[in-house]
Amino acid sequence: MLGGMGLPAGDRELVQIVDAALVDAARRAGAWLVCRPGCSECCYGVFAISELDALRLGAGMEALRSEKPALAAEIERRSRAWMDEHGAGFPGDAVTGRLGEGDEDRARFEEYANEAACPALDPATGCCDVYEWRPMTCRVFGPPVRMDDGMDARTDDGSGSFKALGHCRLCFGGATTAQVAECEMPVPHGVEKKLLDEIPIKTETVVAFALLR
Repeated sequence: MLGGMGLPAGDRELVQIVDAALVDAARRAGAWLVCRPGCSECCYGVFAISELDALRLGAGMEALRSEKPALAAEIERRSRAWMDEHGAGFPGDAVTGRLGEGDEDRARFEEYANEAACPALDPATGCCDVYEWRPMTCRVFGPPVRMDDGMDARTDDGSGSFKALGHCRLCFGGATTAQVAECEMPVPHGVEKKLLDEIPIKTETVVAFALLR
């Protein structure tokens, strides 16, 4: 498994910034943002996480093992079951959990475990059991976030242009492009990059490996 260092102290600030941005974006979005506890569509399908995300999840599991050992054991059980089902096809190093960086591995990852439930998901409640420590991808999913600086999307009435924004497909039903843009959630990529630069491991992994460290 990956590991060998602790979570950078600055991660607390990053999480606070992102969580505050989410609260503000949700306020502006109002009823257009339908994300609620129990809505778990975004919890299916594997995605890559950074070593910073993995360290944060590891810190969360350490806390749960101390404070809620039964819950920690259940998360580990689900993670091992996930690995039993999907580990053989892992597009990378199945011992360390590091995703492969070659073109072939990246192509395989596009088709890898796309329907699998995240092992952190409680199937009974539809809620995340490590919500406080969840990866950045999870923290910014739902509201509009900037996807590709090279793409423009013009408003429905042609009144202006906006860089491409992505959001959960269940949200913003009936909203115009301009209305979506007004609810954009800023993401502090610079703060995150600074923390990532402090971590010697630059490769990515997936949630199941991080939860089993």
